[in-house]
Amino acid sequence: MPDVVVVPAAPIGPMPDAWRHCVGTGRMNLALRADHAESLARVQREIGFRHIRGHGLLSDDMGAVRESTIDGRTHRRHSFTYVDQVHDRLLSLGIRPFLELGFMPSALASGDQTIFWWRGNVTPPREMGEWTTLVTDLMQHLVDRYGIDEVRQWPIEVWNEPNLDIFWKDADKQAYLRLYEATAHAIKDVDASLQVGGPSLAPGPTGDGWWGPFVEYVERNDVPVDFVSRHAYSSYEPQEIPFGCYQGLMPPEALLEQFAQPRARLAGTRLAGVPVHITEFNTSYRPDNPIHDTAYNAAYLAPVLAAGGDLVDSFSYWTFCDVFEELDVPTSFFHGGFGLLTHRGIAKPTYHLYAFMARMGAQVLARGEDHLVCADADGRVTVLAWQPVAGTAAGPGPGRHEVRLSVPVAARGAALPDGAGVFALRERVNESDGNAFAAWRELGRPMSPTERQLDVLRTCERPSVEHSRLEARAGRVDLVLPLAQHEVTFVELVPVAETFHEGRDDRRILGAQHVELLAVHERIAPAGT
Repeated sequence: MPDVVVVPAAPIGPMPDAWRHCVGTGRMNLALRADHAESLARVQREIGFRHIRGHGLLSDDMGAVRESTIDGRTHRRHSFTYVDQVHDRLLSLGIRPFLELGFMPSALASGDQTIFWWRGNVTPPREMGEWTTLVTDLMQHLVDRYGIDEVRQWPIEVWNEPNLDIFWKDADKQAYLRLYEATAHAIKDVDASLQVGGPSLAPGPTGDGWWGPFVEYVERNDVPVDFVSRHAYSSYEPQEIPFGCYQGLMPPEALLEQFAQPRARLAGTRLAGVPVHITEFNTSYRPDNPIHDTAYNAAYLAPVLAAGGDLVDSFSYWTFCDVFEELDVPTSFFHGGFGLLTHRGIAKPTYHLYAFMARMGAQVLARGEDHLVCADADGRVTVLAWQPVAGTAAGPGPGRHEVRLSVPVAARGAALPDGAGVFALRERVNESDGNAFAAWRELGRPMSPTERQLDVLRTCERPSVEHSRLEARAGRVDLVLPLAQHEVTFVELVPVAETFHEGRDDRRILGAQHVELLAVHERIAPAGT
C-alpha cells in the first residue's frame, strides 16, 4: 500500500502554463478546411491554447509568390490571399500564429528537393534578396492588416529542422546561418520589436553540433535572436508495417532532458536567458504510430506536462488534430496520427489529459511522480493523478496503481471545520474509460466509420464520471484514488455551501408520511435488503 502524501496547505508557486502556450498543426493550408476549423474550435473551447504553429506558410499551395508570363516577360506578385484567410480564421477562434517561415516557394528556390506528400521545397533561395523581399512584404502586410501591437505577439521562427537533410538541403549549416541572418534582419527592418528566433532543431545527434556554431555566428555578426527553439521526441527508429509503424520509447524523462538542453548549451553565452520554445514535442515523431491514439500516451505525457514548465517557456504538442497529410492522406480513421482529436473531432485519451490540465487550479500545492495538486483562491482544489509508465524497457504499466493524498480544504481562506461537506467530482481516462480507440477496435477497426459508429465513438470518448460527498477532518480530506491501467484521473474538490429547503427530507422520497416509520423499518429490516 502506498504512503499517504500530505499535501501542504501553502502554495509552492503558480501553476506554469508553458504547456498551453502553443500547439502544432499540419501545413497551414489545412486551416482553410472546415473540419480543421471545427476541431480547432473545440480545442479552444475546452483547452484554450494561445498560439498555433505549422509548416508551409510560404509553400506553393499558399500562393504567396505568383508569376505571370506575357510576351516572354515574367511578372511576379506577392499574394497573401490564403495567408490572410488562414490568419483571419485562427484569430477568430482565439488563437494567434506562431509563424514558421518556410518552405521555399518554387519560384524562388535554388533546387527541386521537396519533402512530404504535398511537396514542400527545402532548398535555399536562388537569390537571397528575392527571399528577403518576400519576408519583408509578408511582415509589412501582416502589420498593416492586423496592427503592430498584435503582430508583436506572434513569434517568428526561421525554417524547420535545418539539421536534417530532408528538411534543408544537405543539412548545410552555413547556408542556414546565412538564411537566418538575412531573414532576421529583414524582419527587424519592418519593426525592431518583432520576435524572431530559431534554429528549430530536430532532436538527436544531428542537432548537438549546431548550438555552438549558431551562437558563435549570431554573436560574431550581431544577428538578432529573441528566442531559441528546438524539438523533442522520445521514440527510437521505426519498425515499418503497411501504412504505419511501431517504435520503442525512451522513458518520459528523456523528453524533459531534451527540454533542458538549450539552456544548458547557452549558459555563459549572449543567448543565455532568452526564451526557450520547444516548438514540437510528442512521444513518436511519426504520424502513423498507434501510440498516439492510446491511453498509454496520455499517462506517459502527464508528468511531462506537469514539470515541463520548469525548464522552458513553451512546449508545443504536435499536433491538435489528425487533419494532417505529411506522409499522405490517412487511410484509416484511427491511424496513429499526431492529433489530440481524430478526423471528425473524436477525442483521444491525450486530449483529455490536456482538458484536465486546463481545469487545474492557479496555484501548485504539490507535485510528485504520480500527481499534481493545485488550488484556487475560492477554495477549489484540483488533483491530476496518473499511473507512471517508463517506456519500452519497462513494458506496459501494471493493472492497478493507487494514489493516496491528504488534501487541505478551505473556504474564504479558513480551514473547513470538522464535518463540513466537500463535493468531490472525479473523471477517469484509461484503457476502457474515455477511450474511443479501444471502442474503435471493439467495433472491428472500421476504416471509415458510419454515422452510427461515429455516434458510438463520441459516446465512448467521454471520461467516466464519479461523484461523492466527503467530510472535512482537521481542515483536510483524504483521497484514495485507485487507478486502472494507464489511467489519468482528474479530481475537483469544492467546499459545500449548505442551502436550507423547508420541508425537504430525502428519507420521505418514497412517500412515507412519518420519518419515524422509516426509522423503525430500518431497525427491523433484514441485513442486505
